[in-house]
Amino acid sequence: MSVSTASTTDQKPIILDFSRSGLEREVVDVLGESKFRAKQIWQALHRECLLDFELVTTLPKGLREELARRYTANPLEKVMHLTSADGSTDKVLFRLADGELVETVLMRYAADSHRRARKTVCVSTQAGCALGCTFCATGQQGFRRQLTTGEIVAQIIFMQRIALGEDRSEVEVGARELGSVQGVTNVVFMGMGEPLANYENTMSAIRSINDANGLAVGARHITLSTVGLAPQIVRLARENIQINLAVSLHAPDDATRSQTMPINRRYPISVLLDACRRYVEMTDRRIFFEYVLLQDQNDRVRHARRLGELLSGMLCHVNLIPVNPTADGPYRRTNRADAERFQLELRRYGVPSTVRIEKGIDIDAGCGQLRARVIDADVLLKDIIPASR
Repeated sequence: MSVSTASTTDQKPIILDFSRSGLEREVVDVLGESKFRAKQIWQALHRECLLDFELVTTLPKGLREELARRYTANPLEKVMHLTSADGSTDKVLFRLADGELVETVLMRYAADSHRRARKTVCVSTQAGCALGCTFCATGQQGFRRQLTTGEIVAQIIFMQRIALGEDRSEVEVGARELGSVQGVTNVVFMGMGEPLANYENTMSAIRSINDANGLAVGARHITLSTVGLAPQIVRLARENIQINLAVSLHAPDDATRSQTMPINRRYPISVLLDACRRYVEMTDRRIFFEYVLLQDQNDRVRHARRLGELLSGMLCHVNLIPVNPTADGPYRRTNRADAERFQLELRRYGVPSTVRIEKGIDIDAGCGQLRARVIDADVLLKDIIPASR
C-alpha cells in the first residue's frame, strides 16, 4: 500500500492504494472476511469501476457499510470537465482530499492503416512538478506532493467509465459489435509530475491497471515518460514488466538542454544516454525519445544532425512535437516544413521518427498545458474552488 503525503491526518485510507494481494490481506486479516470477498471487492473497483461501495450489490449490506466506514472508495472530486471542439479529447480537473488539483486527459484516435481505434488516458503522478522545464506549463507551478497509488488509478477508472459508456452507446445504435467493447486501450504517464520521482506509487499503479482481474491494460499499451532520471531508468529496466519508456530529450547538446531542462545539470546527455543504452540492453525494448521543437532554438538542421549522431544505432524512435502555445511561454511553434526537414535529416542517420499530432490544444490538454487555464486564471479558480484552504 502506498503512503499518502497529503497534509491532513484524519482521512480514511484509500482502498485503491492496495495491490490485489494487499487488499486480500486487508479483507482477511482486518475485516475478517474471505478471500472470495476480497476478489469481489477488487473486481468491483477495478473491473466494474464502481467507486461507491453502496453500488457493489454483490456484497452484503453490512460489509458495504463497513467498507464505507473504514475506507475512501473515490479519492477524486470532479471540478471541471472540458471537451475539445472536435470531440477527440476530454480533460478533467480533479480536486484531491487535501485540496490539491490534478488533471487527466482522455484522447480518442480513429483507426488507420497501421493501428486500430484507441482511447488513451494521460495520467498525472504528482500535484505539480519540481523539475521546472521551461516549456512546460505544469513545471512552472512547482511541486506540491506525490500522488498515492489510488489517486493515480482512480484517474484511469474515471476515464474508463467514460470510454465504456461511449462504446456501449455505439453498440446500442449498431455502430459497434457487442464483443468489441474495449474502453481505455492505452495509458500514458505523461500528465502532471515526473513518474520516476514517484517511483513506488507509479509502479504500484501500473501493476494495478495491468492486472488481468481489473482494468487489464496490456503492459505494451502503457507508456511511462521521464525527463531523464538516469538511475531510475536503470532501476526500471530491472522491473519485470514490458511497458514502454519515453525519455524527454528535447535538445542534442548540454548547453541547449540545460537552458530548458534544469535536470540536465544533474544528469547531462552523456549520462542519460548511457542509462538509456543500458535500458535497451537489459530489456531488449525500444526507447521513445520525446523532442519538443522550439522554433529557432532546437529545430534547425544542425540540431537534427547532432541528434542523429547521438542516436544512430540505438533501438529507438523519436517523437517530434511542435511546442504547444501557452499564455506566458516564450517559445514559438515550429512550422510543419521545418519539422519535416528535421525528420528527413534524422532519417539520413537511420533514426526513425514521427511528427506527433497533438490533441486538445483548444482546452489546454496538450503536452505542457495541464495547468495554464486553471492555475493562472485567478477569477476562474474563485468561481470553481471554494476557499477552504
